Amino acid sequence: MLNVMAAMSTRLPRIESTSSTVLVNDTVVATGATTTTTTTGANVTAENPTVENLPEDVNLPATVIKGIIMGAIITTAILGNILVIASVRRHRRLRVVTNCYVVSLAAADLLVAICAMTFNASVELSGGKWLFGAVMCDLWNSLDVYFSTASILHLCCISVDRYYAIVSPLEYTVIMRQSTVGCMLGSAWILPALISFIPIFMGWYTTKEHLDYMVKHPGSCEFRVNLPYALISSCVSFWIPGLVMIIMYWKIYKEAIRQRKALSRTSSNIVLNSVHHHRSSTRHHHHQQMLLQAAADTGELALHTAHFTVPTELHAVNGTSIRQQTRSWRAEHKAARTLGIIMGAFLLCWLPFFIWYLTTSLCGEACYCPNTVVSVLFWIGYFNSALNPLIYAYFNRDFRDAFKDTLKSALPCCANCWKTPSQFV
Repeated sequence: MLNVMAAMSTRLPRIESTSSTVLVNDTVVATGATTTTTTTGANVTAENPTVENLPEDVNLPATVIKGIIMGAIITTAILGNILVIASVRRHRRLRVVTNCYVVSLAAADLLVAICAMTFNASVELSGGKWLFGAVMCDLWNSLDVYFSTASILHLCCISVDRYYAIVSPLEYTVIMRQSTVGCMLGSAWILPALISFIPIFMGWYTTKEHLDYMVKHPGSCEFRVNLPYALISSCVSFWIPGLVMIIMYWKIYKEAIRQRKALSRTSSNIVLNSVHHHRSSTRHHHHQQMLLQAAADTGELALHTAHFTVPTELHAVNGTSIRQQTRSWRAEHKAARTLGIIMGAFLLCWLPFFIWYLTTSLCGEACYCPNTVVSVLFWIGYFNSALNPLIYAYFNRDFRDAFKDTLKSALPCCANCWKTPSQFV
């Protein structure tokens, strides 16, 4: 997401905010006091600059390890998110409102893996060379920003959906109608274009000097952002949706605690009422036996028998209602827990990257960060797109069983590997 650094084209990102002129490969890149991101794949000086293109030694073992790690993340993200989409499509039990967001999120994560990770990996493994031309460079940067922003907006939508399901369950079906869900999903797919395709293809995200540099260096795909774009894009892509999610799940957590206490009190009252009812029934039964003996000769037997059975029936109805409410409450909170874990994983994966992204844009060269660390931050963020299906499979039994059933259908040779029979129709 947000290939903010030298877009993996050379090496280390550096923020220049001085009034000197910076040259890369004997070409003026940035002048004046505008904040831009430059790369130092070669030696760069600010005054009387001379740039030396020093050949970089290729570390074959490191490259192989990087390729294996990146390939594993990409493969896991692609297969895992395809499995989510296929499982919901195959199993009617998973076709609920919340899973509309889940399927759309899986689509966004799948496209992150296909359209962003693959190109990023090619640049990393080729030593910083861009092999696909200038137009594809802008397209890659746009898709990277677009799909990653769409992913977090989907998580924001999920948090709002769970908030109403837990806090306002009676109004949930009225609020979360099909039209409402459609508008929320549409917004999650449309809004990211405002900070991706439009500003990138219009050239608003960077400086004129950088645009001229890109024209003269088609083998480079650097994504250097100016300060306004860095602030706006980071707020839209992460900080504002992240704050909304934290608030939603904090309220959900407080409501869950309140409902758990209320359920505990209700269960205790049911137990006490049951004991009291049992004692009363015992006394009443003893008294009833005496009445039945006396009523046998007066024809009142049917009346006393009917009167005796009414309290037991009422208690059975109340107990069934409480059990149904308890099951519904537990199901909603189980879904909220799973989605809360997904949100927490997202924050842990992307928070380090966005802290780096924002601080380097604000403080410039003073916030130096090694290129290796920057690459790691990128791929930790990308790893989130592979994590979500794993979280579903581990924490959600419905998804876990659906995954098994889908894999059995897709891989008939492994059908005997699963001991759990399909629970879906």
